[in-house]
Amino acid sequence: MKDQGLLLLHTIGAGREGFATDRWIEKYIFPNGVLPPADALAKNAGEFFTIEDWHNFGADYDPTLMAWYKNFSRSWIDLRTSYSDRFKRMFDYYLLVSAGSFRSRENHLWQLVLSAGGIAGGYRPSRWSASAE
Repeated sequence: MKDQGLLLLHTIGAGREGFATDRWIEKYIFPNGVLPPADALAKNAGEFFTIEDWHNFGADYDPTLMAWYKNFSRSWIDLRTSYSDRFKRMFDYYLLVSAGSFRSRENHLWQLVLSAGGIAGGYRPSRWSASAE
């Protein structure tokens, strides 16, 4: 990373240590996937980078997933010739279970802005200037 460079890490994480991923999602969607809890992510990222900003979009991801589910359901009539009913059931399950995990606040959608050694003068996220208006 260049001096004064930034890295954006966009990831889903668990709300607590030991949170178990849904077994079906582990098998069919994200084999060997890991949902790190915040403390583990902070510890490991902090060993190599300065965490400049950490934003949680998790509460917004539930309605996003539900909108995807509604759009997918509405479009199924056109998609059904290309995909099996089994695929539809699996995708429905994935979207709805995922929405539930964000609604319950068990899962979070994080964006971390990282730098190598810190930004001179500090990092100012663009949302700060937008909220001041």
